[in-house]
Amino acid sequence: EPVGMGDRVCVDTCSLLKDGEGMMIGSSSSAFLLVHAETLENPYVAPRPFRVNAGAVHAYAVMADGRTKYLAEVKAGDSVLIADADGKTSEATVGRVKIERRPMLLVTAVSVGNGGKCDSSGKEISAILQNAETICLVSGDRKPVSVVDLKAGDIILGRVEEGGRHFGYAVKETILEK
Repeated sequence: EPVGMGDRVCVDTCSLLKDGEGMMIGSSSSAFLLVHAETLENPYVAPRPFRVNAGAVHAYAVMADGRTKYLAEVKAGDSVLIADADGKTSEATVGRVKIERRPMLLVTAVSVGNGGKCDSSGKEISAILQNAETICLVSGDRKPVSVVDLKAGDIILGRVEEGGRHFGYAVKETILEK
């Protein structure tokens, strides 16, 4: 759903990311979507496999140490968590962050659990991302899907955690985020 203009953050890492890799980004500190790196060929811009067009400045990014940071606070020298479609993780050092005003889109999903391993089924996950063909999430079949092509009922990959966060650290308490 288009939400107008906003300031979006591109995270340029010091690593060349592969297809299927990206960052965990979310509007809530305990629910994230896998935002795909700019590794794909497209008719609009050359691939930039070191970059994740991560989303709006208010969003949380999962860092390599497991804490979260607002995208607006991520800076050169930070280590971000890189995840892939199979759940494997690594880390990448941030080389720079670029913030520009762009049209934005709200993506909302509902978790369906993780094979019974967690009781997160039904938790809302959302992120505000740039409204452009080149911005991708990762589908349930582990392939990149453009945010402009998403439809109700599509399966996309994400991560849900229990509890909340305080100053980026996980805490065992209930925090209501809307």
